[in-house]
Amino acid sequence: MIQETIVTTLNNKGEMHIAPMGIHVAGDEFIILPFRPSVTLDNILATKTAVINYTDDVRIFAGCVTGRIDWPVKKAKKIDGHYLANTLAHCEVKLSHIDDDPVRPKLFCQAVHQVNHAAFKGYNRAQFSVLEAAILLTRVNRLSPAKIHTELEYLHIGFNKTAGSREREAWSWITQAIEQKLREK
Repeated sequence: MIQETIVTTLNNKGEMHIAPMGIHVAGDEFIILPFRPSVTLDNILATKTAVINYTDDVRIFAGCVTGRIDWPVKKAKKIDGHYLANTLAHCEVKLSHIDDDPVRPKLFCQAVHQVNHAAFKGYNRAQFSVLEAAILLTRVNRLSPAKIHTELEYLHIGFNKTAGSREREAWSWITQAIEQKLREK
C-alpha cells in the first residue's frame, strides 16, 4: 500500500526539508523511495532518520511543489527532527537498511515513535484532485501539454463539486505553476 504523506528530514547542519512523498507500507516497515537526486534521500542517508506526516491539508502538498515550504513545525520526540504542527498524525522513523539503486533507492525504515494528534474526518474529491494535480506539476517536463490539460480538466470536475477554501487555494497555486512551466517549455 502507498500512503501520500509529507516527509520532514534534517541535514547534518540541522536544516529542515519538507517534501511530499508516497510511502510504501509493508507490515511494520515504511519504505521511502526518493528519485535521485533528492534532498530527502541525502538527508536520510546522512542522519538515518525522518518523520512521516499524515495530513489532510492539501495546501502543504501544493505548497511543497510550488515553493511554499514555510509550514509550522514542532520538535520530534524520539529523533532529531520535526513534525508538522497541524498534522493529523506523525511517525518518527529510523533507517534500518537500503536497497541501493542508481535511479530510485529503497530506504527501509522502522517506526520509533507514532502519535495521533487529531481525528481524520475523511477526504473529499477536491483533496484527491489537488494531490493528483501536484503530481502532474512534478511531471510537466515528461508529459505533453495536451495530456496535462486533459488530466486537469477531468480533475476539475470533482474539485469543483467539493472544494473548500483550502483546496481552492492549493489548486490555484498548482494550476498557476503548471501554466508557467508550460509557457517556459
